[in-house]
Amino acid sequence: MRIGIVNDLLLAREALRRAVVSVSGYSVAWIAEDGGAAVRQARLDRPDVILMDLVMPVMDGVEATRRIMAETPCPILLVTASLGGNFQLVLQALGHGGLDSVTTPTLLPDGRVADASELLSRLARLDRASSAWNYHAPRINAVSPPRETPLLALGASTGGPDALGRILGALPAAFPWPVVVIQHISAEFAPNLVLWLQSRCPFPVEVAREGATPTPGTVSVAATDDHLVLRPGGRFAHVPEPIDYPFRPSIDEFFTSLTTHWARPGVAVLLTGMRNDGARGLLALRKSGWLTVAQDEASCIVYGMPKAAADLDAAERILPLGQIAGTILTHVMRGHA
Repeated sequence: MRIGIVNDLLLAREALRRAVVSVSGYSVAWIAEDGGAAVRQARLDRPDVILMDLVMPVMDGVEATRRIMAETPCPILLVTASLGGNFQLVLQALGHGGLDSVTTPTLLPDGRVADASELLSRLARLDRASSAWNYHAPRINAVSPPRETPLLALGASTGGPDALGRILGALPAAFPWPVVVIQHISAEFAPNLVLWLQSRCPFPVEVAREGATPTPGTVSVAATDDHLVLRPGGRFAHVPEPIDYPFRPSIDEFFTSLTTHWARPGVAVLLTGMRNDGARGLLALRKSGWLTVAQDEASCIVYGMPKAAADLDAAERILPLGQIAGTILTHVMRGHA
């Protein structure tokens, strides 16, 4: 895997370089000292992954991410000294197509690299994702589902936070259904995503907790590195399997669990994102009577997951981002509550 490094600090660049080359099969494609240089380098030589700093002179990582995803899209992993201190910038960059975020490793006086495990774990996951197209959908247990109100399920990846914020922000405070969000994001950053969505949403947003049930008028967000699913009784559970599945939390796993453990069909939406997670789960929901929606190509940051759903005929409707909230509300008002 060829990796581009973008950082304005020499010690940080060297720590990233040493972390990358410590893994067999990984190499540094190029190194850029600011966002503008990264945009130019990506035009000349698109790598498999870019490690993007956020706070830089000339052009920051938010704008560089936006331009690269518009011109030469590729996976961009946001690497910053402080996820908490820079979480507004991280969210902006995720909205422009950044894939995930980790803390920058440090170079010790003896030349060793510290705190690189999370970075290398994310890179390994991205490396596995390149061959994930043949993933088989999860098995469905024949268990009688509970009798509940309909549910709104939203799945997103690259560029998802902004899309989620726009949809949730357009729903009324009295929205009557439970809402569950599955966004590909690290557990470390998920609490900040919850806070950010809460600032844009007129009703409560919280972490999906083990054993709890989806609550009408509340958004529950998957917030661990395991997969969020529903169990008998419509209760949340976190499961590690499939362990080698590179997209975490898996949209396919959650969508498919709805077909078994949520009796009243609702609405499932698959938003912008790379690869194909969620497509097979969306197809299972369509066959179970749910209204299934995929975001259209023109409004996606990356037309990967929605395209996979369209190719499977999993989406009953393919819509621009700006029309999705209205479609959900129309479905609710037509008596599906």
